[in-house]
Amino acid sequence: MNANQFGSWEDAVKWLLEQPDKQELVKACYYDSPALSTAVRFWNSDEWQAIRGLLPLVPGKALDVGAGNGIASFALAKDGWDTTAIEPDPSDLVGSGAIRRLAAEAGLKVEVVQESGEFLPFSDATFNVIHARQVLHHANDIEKFCRELFRVLKPGGMFVATREHVISCSQQLPQFLEQHPLHNLYGGENAFLLKDYKKALVKAGFRLEKILGPFDTVINYAPFTKEILKDKLTSRI
Repeated sequence: MNANQFGSWEDAVKWLLEQPDKQELVKACYYDSPALSTAVRFWNSDEWQAIRGLLPLVPGKALDVGAGNGIASFALAKDGWDTTAIEPDPSDLVGSGAIRRLAAEAGLKVEVVQESGEFLPFSDATFNVIHARQVLHHANDIEKFCRELFRVLKPGGMFVATREHVISCSQQLPQFLEQHPLHNLYGGENAFLLKDYKKALVKAGFRLEKILGPFDTVINYAPFTKEILKDKLTSRI
């Protein structure tokens, strides 16, 4: 199967949903249905509980950037945050349309904006928190992306980026893309060196408070447990 076999990410996910042998992956990626039950499962997950522990105790204005199908936007809104979701894909399955439908079904207020992270249509210093799940590695221009994020974050605000793809050297990228379970469906995946993420963030104005490695937090290895993930890595070795 070639990376450009499908014309859109929505078409790729539709194909994935129809494959009996891919249902574990579907569930791990939170693409299963019904959408509301899936979002509630994410909200109750160990991953979100750990993210919640990083956020300020008093909710304010939150931006969920690269929001996908809206599971994190749902979680933020359900936790009391005044939530805005920004997602460039208009899809009713995996994009901004899906977020609107999920919020309406859940009875939650989520403002949905269809735009990319390099062009945030918000005033300076708008948000107390910016959340990005599996997003920075998709940036077309990571430095511009980070500058925009810093611009719209209030002074003293918090940016939380989770589950980013990190490679140890540039020569690893082709192998990483070849082994990625979703890249061969539509393409669009990428990975950066840790130093490149850090450089882009610091250059934009961020102060790095905490960097969590693969085994440092359930945020990075959910839905696996640490023991299961170590067993999988050991078996590959």
